[in-house]
Amino acid sequence: MQTLDGHDGTRLACHRTGAGEPLICLPGGPMQASAYLGDLGGLSGHRALVLLDLRGTGDSEVPREAATYRCDRQVADVEALRVELALDRIDLLAHSAGASLALLYAARYPERIGHLVLVNPSPRALAVDISDADRRELAELRRAEPWFPAAWAAFERIWSGGPTAADWSAITPFSYGRWDHVTQAHAALADQQRNGEAAAIYYGPGAIDPVALRSELAAVPFPTLVVAGEYDVALPPRRAAGLAAVFPDAELLVQPRAGHYPWLDDPDLFVQQLVGRLS
Repeated sequence: MQTLDGHDGTRLACHRTGAGEPLICLPGGPMQASAYLGDLGGLSGHRALVLLDLRGTGDSEVPREAATYRCDRQVADVEALRVELALDRIDLLAHSAGASLALLYAARYPERIGHLVLVNPSPRALAVDISDADRRELAELRRAEPWFPAAWAAFERIWSGGPTAADWSAITPFSYGRWDHVTQAHAALADQQRNGEAAAIYYGPGAIDPVALRSELAAVPFPTLVVAGEYDVALPPRRAAGLAAVFPDAELLVQPRAGHYPWLDDPDLFVQQLVGRLS
């Protein structure tokens, strides 16, 4: 573990695994400790992964001001990490809600990005609209799976506007391309790894102006890779295509039979597809 000072002196932790050129990795959640990323399916065999624990998560210090959990205010923490690593430009990978932070960083410091990889990015930062119909279409693809009836019933209650906490838990299998002991164990740790107070502030009022962000990203000079899972109800592939279209130099990669965590669903394929594109 390596530590550094964030923009306001908050002590931040990052975890390095693997060897080679650094690849800075931002976790989602929002505000989940980076441990859930693991070694990204073995990507650490090709790059030195630098997994940042965002302030108040994992091994990073809780900040004095809770307002600094807002994602736009954490951009300076990413820049502090770049400076700490003494890198002129960084290759940056972000998952899910972490992509919102990565996009804000990329818009503010486009000259500091070598490659940007957005793995199942949250649609919120760019206001990509995803309808219940989009999610229904993908969920239907899982109908043959044994867990489907209970999960589908929970989804129906969520769509009708009357869900319970148990319903949100019941739809968890839809987040994974396969639902086995590995992915069940991964899902079971999520609540323990997430800072709920910080998550509630992350997308707070004023954090992101999607229209302005789209305009800024339309002119960035670096290549961008958007990874989507064929089964990901959080960002269906057809909506991921719209997100990728924001960038002047972007490629959309849809991983077959993958959900929101494609490095777990097919690690070898995930790594194989990323390595060549990050060279």
